[in-house]
Amino acid sequence: MTNNTNTPEGYIKKETMWFVALVALAFGFLSGIVFSVYKSGTPTSAPVSQQSAQQQSQPQIPDAEITKTILALEKEVLANPGNIEAWTQLGNYYFDSEQFSKAIEAYNKSLALNPNDANVLTDLGVMYRLNGNPAQAIASFDKAITLNPDHTTARFNRGIVLFYDLKDREAAMATWEELVKLHPDAKAPNGQLVSEIITSIKTQ
Repeated sequence: MTNNTNTPEGYIKKETMWFVALVALAFGFLSGIVFSVYKSGTPTSAPVSQQSAQQQSQPQIPDAEITKTILALEKEVLANPGNIEAWTQLGNYYFDSEQFSKAIEAYNKSLALNPNDANVLTDLGVMYRLNGNPAQAIASFDKAITLNPDHTTARFNRGIVLFYDLKDREAAMATWEELVKLHPDAKAPNGQLVSEIITSIKTQ
């Protein structure tokens, strides 16, 4: 059964945006540059200041239309628990409204029905990271990469979590170097080439 819930007008669906949960790397050569783990899709925004990043890290209260859609999706999955698309969309709306634990639950429900969705696994990894579980984030990104070795977003996010959260510089660099081998023009959300990031780190 397909989901009949309408998307609120003007709402940016997560399939077409990068996640804006921002992570500042505290290194002099990256002064002013803000990194983020992001959703599969097309970059839509420039980096923001550390203050803005901290502000955006606070939970957001969904607006009325989004809340209405979430309630409709929750009703749908209760009535039709086998509706993969509804579970995925519910996870997306929880993701965008920064309800991390609920997003994790919805994405896992979706993956229980369709375990081979690399995009959902990547989103799940972002939610695990923001929910304070970087190890689970890495596990999700690894599954996404196994399913789709060309998944740029999963590879970039994996490097961010390794470098920033797990403090494993060597593994992060290896992840990004592999990404550059596959996509020499791969860029961070701020537009900087990943190859330039690697060079900057190596020269420090």
